[in-house]
Amino acid sequence: MPRGPLEGVTVLSLEQALTLPYATYRLMLDGATVIRLENPLMPDPNRFVGRNVLGEEGMNTYFLPYNVGKKSITLNLAVEEGRELLKELIAKLNVDVFANNQLPHRYKKLGIDYESLKEVKPDIRWVGVTGFGPDHVEPAYDPILQARAGLMDLTGHPDGPPTIPGVPIGDLAAGEHTYAEILKALYRRAVTGEGCRIDVSMFHAATAWLITKLPHALSFGQRFARTGNRHEFFTPVDVFPTRDGYVYIAVGNDRQWKDLTELPPFRELREDRYATNEGRRADADNLIKRMSQITAKLSSDELLEMLRSVGVPSTKISTMEDVGRDPLVAGRLLKARDPKTGVVIYLPPPSTAYMQATLTKEELPFPPRLGEHNEEIYCGRLGMSRERLQELKDRRVV
Repeated sequence: MPRGPLEGVTVLSLEQALTLPYATYRLMLDGATVIRLENPLMPDPNRFVGRNVLGEEGMNTYFLPYNVGKKSITLNLAVEEGRELLKELIAKLNVDVFANNQLPHRYKKLGIDYESLKEVKPDIRWVGVTGFGPDHVEPAYDPILQARAGLMDLTGHPDGPPTIPGVPIGDLAAGEHTYAEILKALYRRAVTGEGCRIDVSMFHAATAWLITKLPHALSFGQRFARTGNRHEFFTPVDVFPTRDGYVYIAVGNDRQWKDLTELPPFRELREDRYATNEGRRADADNLIKRMSQITAKLSSDELLEMLRSVGVPSTKISTMEDVGRDPLVAGRLLKARDPKTGVVIYLPPPSTAYMQATLTKEELPFPPRLGEHNEEIYCGRLGMSRERLQELKDRRVV
């Protein structure tokens, strides 16, 4: 396991899908011990999504990346014996954080409600991730969140339909908020000794990211239209064709525009009406069309060399393979290797130099098979005999 600031912290997580597993993945990278809790009869559905590259059930590709470094135990909370075992786990493992993303009306039925677990461990940090808050029972998927939170209405071309971005922003935003709230709760306990209940609404996590849009709409009456690849305030900012691909150019001020138009291919655009950003915005469609005619005659490398020589922000449009080969990424990728098959998972680097240096020193543990750590946890930590564990397996309690 990684050694980090959360070393010694134990997280027991009844998790599925993406949001909560992503949050606990972040905690794992910080050194926390994360134990996935799954129903032996109905495990995380994401285990069965994506390609089956390992040739075994329940370890498909969509499940793997954000479950690296975790442990997995099975427990059937639908039966009383399972609920009693949960209490024993929390007490004997000295669980610091219990997290779940079940529907709220199931909390008491499964014995995972805050009040019940607080009786077992008064200083526990309890986390519930829901679609729309603990008082609402409707489930949520990322596209539903993006649609209701207005993100889709802001994404796409002006003459096209509302569009989903290429990554599940709603899920990941909620995961980031969950991660941050857990860190705050751990700090609070360190200072006060108190536990707490944390309810994360995925919908409100998505709307929290509207800080550059919602205030302008509600406070100043601004109406927003989809802008495609352009910027709502600055011109020219867009994707431009080249002889062999596409380049993104972002002119953010008048000095950058002046420097751009001093380059020989762009000198024809050195007109007084374009000297200011407001002037360029007033004729944006025509200006971008004229620029596109110029860039289309150049290769991407030729164009980028010119633009960078005068400090105009620009880049190629990278594929995922390009990103993996980027010098700023390639040497910082995290890895997890399956000791059984040799399959290697490459993971995005953390955002800080310290974490990159720490986590690239050795490979991370491969994502767990369902119940892979049952014996380690139940027998090694709870003191259960192997015979007893097998009996519980036979009766589908674990």
